[in-house]
This record gives sequence, C-alpha cells and structure tokens, in this order.
Amino acid sequence: MLDMIGWFLTNVALAFYNFAYAVTHPGLWLDWSNPEAIARTIYYGASVELFFVVFNIALIVTLVGLWRTSVLWACVRGLEGLANTVGRTAAWAGLLMVLVQVMIVFMQRIFAVSSIGIGFGGVISFDVSWWSEGLKLTNALVVALCLSYTFVQRGHVRVDILYAGFSFRRKRIVDMAGAIFFMAPMAILIWLYGWFFMWRHLVVPAPSASDALDRILMRARVLRWNVETTGFSPQGFSAYFLFKVLLVAMAGMILLQALAVIWRATAELREGPQSEDKYLDRDDTGTSESAEHVFETH
Repeated sequence: MLDMIGWFLTNVALAFYNFAYAVTHPGLWLDWSNPEAIARTIYYGASVELFFVVFNIALIVTLVGLWRTSVLWACVRGLEGLANTVGRTAAWAGLLMVLVQVMIVFMQRIFAVSSIGIGFGGVISFDVSWWSEGLKLTNALVVALCLSYTFVQRGHVRVDILYAGFSFRRKRIVDMAGAIFFMAPMAILIWLYGWFFMWRHLVVPAPSASDALDRILMRARVLRWNVETTGFSPQGFSAYFLFKVLLVAMAGMILLQALAVIWRATAELREGPQSEDKYLDRDDTGTSESAEHVFETH
C-alpha cells in the first residue's frame, strides 16, 4: 500500500518536470521528419507520464476553481463549446451519408455504371463498392464525434427512476461521481487500446503497448510510414485507418467532456440551484416548447 502511494506521489511530482521538458523541447516529439520523434509520440501518447500530466492539469484547474468559480465556468464553456462545435459540424456527415446513398442507388439502378466520378476539370473516379463502403465512415463520424455533443444537449437516453427525485445537491454529486468513476475511466481505457491500435495501421514495424521507450527508439531506425489502405474488397474503400483515428478522437472527446461534467457540477454546487444549466448552449428545436404547450392544453 505504501509503495503504491509512493509511486503515485512520485509520478505526480515528476509530471511537472515532464510537462515542462516536453514544452521546452518540442522537436523531440513534434519533428516527424525524424523517426525517433514519431517513436516518442507513439510511446508517450498512451503512457503513465501523459496520464499524470493530464491529471495534474485537471487537479490544478479544480483547485483554482474552488477559489475562483469563474475559472471553472470558463473551462466548462470552453469544453462544452468544443463539443458543440465538433458535434454540429460532424452531424452534417449524416446528410452526406444520405446524399451519397441516393447517388449510389440512382447511378447503379438507372445508369447501371460500375464506377462513379466527381470533380470539376479533373475527375476523381472510384468503383461503386468504394462509395458503398465509404458510407461506414460517414456513419462513424456521426457516432464518434457527436457523443459529447449529444451529452451536452442532454440527448442520451437516461433511466431517471431514482435520479429525477434527487435534490439539486445530490444530483450534482451523482453527476460528478459518474464522470469520475465511469465516464473518465472508460475514455482512458478506450484511448489506451485505441492509441496503439491506430499506430499499428500507420507505421511499421508495428508498435506494442508493452514496449519500453528504449526498445521503441531502437526500432525507430527502421521505422517507416505504412498507412493502411486495404479494404474489404479489391475496389473497396481504401482509407480504413481513418476509423482508428476516429476511435482515438472519440476517447479524447469523452475524456474532455468528463472533465466538463466534473467542473460544471463543482461550480453549480458552489453557486447553488440558481446556477443549474448556467451557460449551457442547447440547440433550440422547439421540442420543449411544444411539449409544454401540449401539457398545458391537457
């Protein structure tokens, strides 16, 4: 037990040095013309060092926010604004998915073509199977990048049998506990698996989560890009590595939203019931107004 506490406190202390060193030496991990920089990015992207850097930043923001609630609200507005912006943009992929599907059906059934080309001047042509499999990417864009947005908009299905009857204070505590013990750990777990899963389809030799930094740097001598382009069929969609990138992006967005939930709950607890849903930017679809009208008329 004492060893674990010592390990935890040591990593918390080292995180300040690691963060400062990474910021002051960006070329060691951002200069991707150097294979060793790519190797360091791969290693540190899912490392204990990165976890404690993020943990320290979140802890410092929380402690400062307990002193000045405006700091918490600024972070909440920023993170929820990011989720809304990304989600509202990615949601257009749903429309694109419908349009592409209509195009595929129309061109295949009416003109019986085997390939579809688009472009002005220079035409880019792909087999129909490429367009059909590409629909999975538009669907993945909506699912992966709209999760946090849907959470901000209160659009997820919730079973509120107990929660609905809780007091304001108890609801905030439940929100905070859910983000700390369920939302954040799930996001971190997906990130840890997804990070190396993504890189195994981008470079060779394939990196492993069990590799130490020295081993990864040694293998950097033969490291080269090998972006996955193989589809399920010979003429099928050829950018399946994007699905792996979306998996990591989804995990990152969920983790940021977990922080937003924790900080919003903390700020609302400090300011009281009058601060509930403060600064919450929800889309006005007219649904709530219509429901209230129906309720009043009955």
